[in-house]
Amino acid sequence: MSTAMMTPMSATGMSSTPGMGMSGMPSMTPNMVMVPRCTMKIEKCAGGMKITCLCDDPTSCTMMQNLCTMMAGGMCSFCCTMNGMTVCCCNMTMGMCKCEMIKDGCCLTCTSGDKGCEAMIQACCDCMMACMKAGCMCCMMMGGTPVCCCMC
Repeated sequence: MSTAMMTPMSATGMSSTPGMGMSGMPSMTPNMVMVPRCTMKIEKCAGGMKITCLCDDPTSCTMMQNLCTMMAGGMCSFCCTMNGMTVCCCNMTMGMCKCEMIKDGCCLTCTSGDKGCEAMIQACCDCMMACMKAGCMCCMMMGGTPVCCCMC
């Protein structure tokens, strides 16, 4: 699968396996996971924001759709990184996120009926769009598991 990328999972992020170092002190051993690389489009919509993830490769598309189906119902979050450092992390706890499968990927809509929460969701949308425009990699996660990554 040429359109996937290896993504290290850190102790603060998705999942990690604790181990013991040579000094007897606990250490975190990073896990690696194959994450489908996609084209991500982020836009504001009524009540919140809409994220569309599209894959050119059918294998990557199927993998992303399967991950989204398996992780449905988990908390949706987005992490923007540049040079391996987290620039922005948005947890969509303030709204209801719904994932729909489309022909070449998936479409995630995060909305809220509360005006304050809608404003927070749209502020996250603005932040992620600015990060991606500046060259950050954006990773969409469901239940703490990355389901797709995009590098613009």
